[in-house]
Amino acid sequence: MGGPFATAFSLIASGDPALMQIIGLSLRVTLTAVLMACAVGLPLGAALALARFPGRGAVIVVFNALMGLPPVVAGLIVYLMLSRSGPFGSLALLFTPTAMIIAQTLLILPIVISLTRSVVEDLWAEYREQLLSLGAGRLRAVPTLLWDGRVSLLTGVLAGFGRASAEVGAVLIVGGNIAGHTRTMTTAITLETARGQLGLAVALGIILLTLTLTLNAIAWGAGQWARGRLG
Repeated sequence: MGGPFATAFSLIASGDPALMQIIGLSLRVTLTAVLMACAVGLPLGAALALARFPGRGAVIVVFNALMGLPPVVAGLIVYLMLSRSGPFGSLALLFTPTAMIIAQTLLILPIVISLTRSVVEDLWAEYREQLLSLGAGRLRAVPTLLWDGRVSLLTGVLAGFGRASAEVGAVLIVGGNIAGHTRTMTTAITLETARGQLGLAVALGIILLTLTLTLNAIAWGAGQWARGRLG
């Protein structure tokens, strides 16, 4: 066991180019997916919280269910859409980082929508009378409610980032795990372990675990800070 760990720490300490390239691509893909999911999910979740229309309950149930969407299913959906016989096959996006971003966005989006809907709905119930008395209707209240619930929303966004950064199925299907092009931390760990090259796999595992712990620490710290402010 000492061999792989010694190699792993050596790769990390030396800033191995292959290791850095894999980490850089993973972070770029996941961060872009998180930003896209937030750009769509925050306003959509807020609208779902405040709007009243027939079938609203069914829509909420669907988005809640999609929070547990298996990554391989998300990858399959994107693959079918981007394959040559699919509706967007002419764009030639399959087996590119863009396809991986789309797949991860599909995984994160239901989390952002559902959490935003829950947070905004609770805040609207609490501050509705006050906001209405100030002349802020449902639509005008959205920015205020999103800002007031920023800590809870940040926790959800970090959860979405954690899920996307740790998944392997979707990016493997649509990215193909191509060295130097679409190889991420999770797909590289899978490949290197299967090949018996445990040094790089352990190095990537350490980085991924550190990233996960950091995200949880940020979420915990944000919650503690918010409780301190309220106290």
